[in-house]
Amino acid sequence: MPTFVQILDFIGTFAFAISGIRLASAKRFDWFGAYVVGLATAIGGGTLRDVLLDVTPGWMTNPIYLICTGLALLWVICFGRWLIRLNNTFFIFDSIGLALFTVVGVGKSIALGYPFWVAIIMGSITGAAGGVIRDVFINEIPLIFRKEIYAMACVVGGIAYWLCDVAGLESYGCQLIGGSAVFLTRILAVKYHICLPILKGGEDIKEDVKEE
Repeated sequence: MPTFVQILDFIGTFAFAISGIRLASAKRFDWFGAYVVGLATAIGGGTLRDVLLDVTPGWMTNPIYLICTGLALLWVICFGRWLIRLNNTFFIFDSIGLALFTVVGVGKSIALGYPFWVAIIMGSITGAAGGVIRDVFINEIPLIFRKEIYAMACVVGGIAYWLCDVAGLESYGCQLIGGSAVFLTRILAVKYHICLPILKGGEDIKEDVKEE
């Protein structure tokens, strides 16, 4: 029987794969290209995390991640027109995947004995790196480099997870609260147009470049 963390990982894989495949279909990719984008979105962050933690990436030992992505592709093929028309669909699936992958990354790092700051960084990488790869593949500016709060939501969720762990909560409680913190932070930031301050000085640099 799969563990609770594995179930979260599988659901996150499916959600992230759908978000990637949906965008690929909007860009008119073929089925194989869409599958590659969905797979990269789903396993990219986890692969980078496992490499940094010196652990064999999960998709190399368990084909369920490839299968989940295939099921996500079938889902988009069957309901593609409906999904593309719903502008909020990508946002919801992406936010779900972001939340689930973040808590999986944080929990795995803590289980391996790493300090909390490493766990928070690994959770953020697990949640956000796949989206960066997806956006590069579809020739878009990665979401974490835009004004929207994306990777910072992972940091908030990671801190919430760590605080719950320090307080002595069971792992299920830590995962639920940490994942909810990621999801709610993302939802509220978009709904109320909350964003981080923009770094000033860009106009001066542009003018200097023109003068040169």
